[in-house]
Amino acid sequence: MKKLDESYPEPKGDLQLRVLAQPSEVNSNGDISGGWLVSQMDNAASIVASRIAKGRTATMAIGDMSFMRPIRVGSVVCCYTHIAHVGKSSVRIAIEVWSRMPEDAERSKVTEAEFVYVAIDENRRIRSIEL
Repeated sequence: MKKLDESYPEPKGDLQLRVLAQPSEVNSNGDISGGWLVSQMDNAASIVASRIAKGRTATMAIGDMSFMRPIRVGSVVCCYTHIAHVGKSSVRIAIEVWSRMPEDAERSKVTEAEFVYVAIDENRRIRSIEL
């Protein structure tokens, strides 16, 4: 078993979403599309934001994102989240994406970003978050 240190980093946060990268999600190079991955990240982070806001939220912003490596078809893609900040009406969720092939034990970090959500009411207007 490998020693846990900087050479073998671990994801930060809680596993929020795990999905298998399907052939229908490839780009013209045969790798999984970055757009599909951003959508999965938004799904994972919105689960947390809605829980914190105790209701409906809307994505307001996505921070800088760089893709460190492509994702192959058949990879297990895992989204890890942690709460970066809760404001009066907004929640910032930090998210990391890691992937691995099902037969591999070692996973690799793919990307990370911060997603910002605002709590909204039934009329789709910004509302306060009650903590």
